Amino acid sequence: MTIYTWKNLLVALAVANGCSAFLHSSTTTIHSRATAIQRQDLPTTTFLHSSSSSSSTNEPPKQRSQPRSGLAQELLNLALKSPLWTYVMVPQARASIVKTAESNGIQWMNAKAWLNEQLTIKDYNQVVYPKYYQQSFHAYQDGNLSYDAAVEQELASRAVGARNFPKFGEKGEDVFRDSFDKALSSIGARICDPPTEVGKQVIVDFGCGTGTSTRRLAKQYPDVDQLIGIDLSPYFVDVGTTLLELAPNAIDENGSSGWITSIDPDERIELRQGEMANTSIPSNSVSVVNLSLVVHELPMSVAKQVVSEAYRILQPGGQLWISEMDFESTAYKAQRENALLFSLLRATEPYLDEYADGMQELRDFIVDMFDSTKITAATGRHYALLQKRVVETMMMIKMWIE
Repeated sequence: MTIYTWKNLLVALAVANGCSAFLHSSTTTIHSRATAIQRQDLPTTTFLHSSSSSSSTNEPPKQRSQPRSGLAQELLNLALKSPLWTYVMVPQARASIVKTAESNGIQWMNAKAWLNEQLTIKDYNQVVYPKYYQQSFHAYQDGNLSYDAAVEQELASRAVGARNFPKFGEKGEDVFRDSFDKALSSIGARICDPPTEVGKQVIVDFGCGTGTSTRRLAKQYPDVDQLIGIDLSPYFVDVGTTLLELAPNAIDENGSSGWITSIDPDERIELRQGEMANTSIPSNSVSVVNLSLVVHELPMSVAKQVVSEAYRILQPGGQLWISEMDFESTAYKAQRENALLFSLLRATEPYLDEYADGMQELRDFIVDMFDSTKITAATGRHYALLQKRVVETMMMIKMWIE
């Protein structure tokens, strides 16, 4: 394999390495970078509960993307299983992303060192995790079960935003996330009024990581009574909780030390370690459940359990918001057809194929469960999905009619 080919593979790996955001918002230099322009071939669509059975039954099953054969693919497969992957390819890819961050004013090295100094390292070896979660994710050997992955999550996200939205530099990730907010708003995202017996508005952020999305929701909805972030990784929850405890002193007045973003103190936010599919939150008690760029990291069976749990805890009239990659988009189709590139992505996202193959299956499952489902494009390769839970009286009427 030529040096030029290895260089391209390392560039591709840089897209996948470090954090899921590498994949969420980029495709490598092979394809054009993400923009905030919506797909023209994905108009806003509303699905009603009764229409789901006909949504895909006549469609042939989609074929799983298979690895390419040949010498180049065989060499790549060997590399992914060898120390070359761990000790050469991953460090070089990571160095590329760190360089991107630093060149865009994101002080990766200083911020990481500062946050590590603030943390009180805890031993989470006794925590029990579901088997699917005990995988290598995002080129971290221990996946999400390490402080290193947790500390670098937001750093990597900001770096990728700068890389893919160069016009906006260190604010690129904000532009990316704004596109989902606008898309959800366009299809009716709102905080429902709580039932009298509940008495408060609650947002639950599934797969919150270190709380980046939870803090964002808190700023968007200042009148909400409580925001609960849930993540399986105690390391991510610990880092996120530490940042909240440090607010507003997470960054100094000159911006020369501390964290990379300012963090507002907010007593409404609580980050919890736990399973999204089994939250122990009371039924019918939540206004909104948010799933932002999480579903593609789950096996299909777990994704369905998570959706079911969201339905259980939502109040009548409550909403489930899903922001995700769209493998039916032209950009992601082309990416998936590039077997060499997709082999790298598979190596960092163990359930990516299952997600891509099961998009329609999961959508049908959601439509069957919820009273109303709306979908719209968020970027050229991402979508926003909004589901509204059946009001109990409507459910009773439907059951009586049937």
